[in-house]
Amino acid sequence: MANIRPFAALRPKPELAARVCELPYDVMSSEEAREVAAGNPLSFLHVSKPEIDLPPGTDTYSPAVYAKGLENFRRLINEGALRQDSAPAFYLYRQIMGSHSQVGLVAAASCDDYLNGIIRKHEFTRPDKEDDRVRHIETLNAQTGPVFLVYKAREVMDALVRTRTAAAPEIDFVAKDGVRHSAWVLTDAADLSLIGNTFASLPCLYIADGHHRSAAAGRVFQSRNGTGHSGWFLSVIFPDSQVQILAYNRVLKDLNGMTPSSLLEKLGEIFTITPGGNGQTRTKNLLGLYLTGQWNTLQFRAPGGSGIGGLDVSLLQDRVLSPLFGIHDPRTSKRINFVGGIRGTAELERLVDSGEYVCAFSMNPTSIQDLMDIADQGGIMPPKSTWFEPKLRDAMFSHML
Repeated sequence: MANIRPFAALRPKPELAARVCELPYDVMSSEEAREVAAGNPLSFLHVSKPEIDLPPGTDTYSPAVYAKGLENFRRLINEGALRQDSAPAFYLYRQIMGSHSQVGLVAAASCDDYLNGIIRKHEFTRPDKEDDRVRHIETLNAQTGPVFLVYKAREVMDALVRTRTAAAPEIDFVAKDGVRHSAWVLTDAADLSLIGNTFASLPCLYIADGHHRSAAAGRVFQSRNGTGHSGWFLSVIFPDSQVQILAYNRVLKDLNGMTPSSLLEKLGEIFTITPGGNGQTRTKNLLGLYLTGQWNTLQFRAPGGSGIGGLDVSLLQDRVLSPLFGIHDPRTSKRINFVGGIRGTAELERLVDSGEYVCAFSMNPTSIQDLMDIADQGGIMPPKSTWFEPKLRDAMFSHML
């Protein structure tokens, strides 16, 4: 059974939410964050990426960075921009991005469930990234970045969500990127009971995004022996029927000694190559290659099977990146980079045309069903297999420990 519980969230003052709430710390560089937060002292980037308030070049893992984050967090609270609710609640968080809409349940998820595998993973974590999140949580004594969880949809929850979101939201704003964010507070005892019982009937939950945040929460829970609210972590839980996964594309620094023509010759043994196209694909086993200013459409000659090995990201790694490019570990190689699908294929063209990279592979998005199936099997997907959109905004909800 999946254990969740209501909690008294720290939330932005409704009229200030658009100025406070920001994209997650890990989807932008320090330079980008400094530019976004410029002239806005309420921006939560002063808490989530506090190096922007220190001299450029400051080590992002230095004690001064975490201390500055705490100082800025306390300032937002003391000034009333962030306020904690007086009683525990569940919350609904709706995001509308173009024609796509999704509504998640904001709840405290169980660290025990995470450690015992009831909350299922599909990625490895990096120790340095875990350490960073542990230090951030410990310094603030709060979890300010939610973990994006998924559950297999239940009609009883869908019906509750439809009913409650028909009312006016308490927080409602459109961010600069055009995504609309709305929040509702659920305190009715019958609602809380229905939600708790529904999730207790679920055998598991799945991490969609936030492996480092959940791992860090588990470590803090263990180090504190569950004191306070440390046994629970901030999460937004969406039904699998609503989430949207975009491609996670690849760009390469060099051709590993090959010429463009020799690369195409070797790729011709692996793919059926059709010159042209625009690099956009949502068909399994169909990829795009941008090389020498032109797109090519690549269809695997031998399709993959089921499970991890059948994912397009696995097929590309096993049949192309490792044997042809000599990139055996994409997590550590400096010759490859990854571009989230939200940036579009135009970004791939820009990176290659600039000379910074020599070619790009546009990917077919991994499906949520593949993610859940692999997690159920205890499998680990290749790095950078999924890019979820829209991103959850930091500071919409924080969990105080």
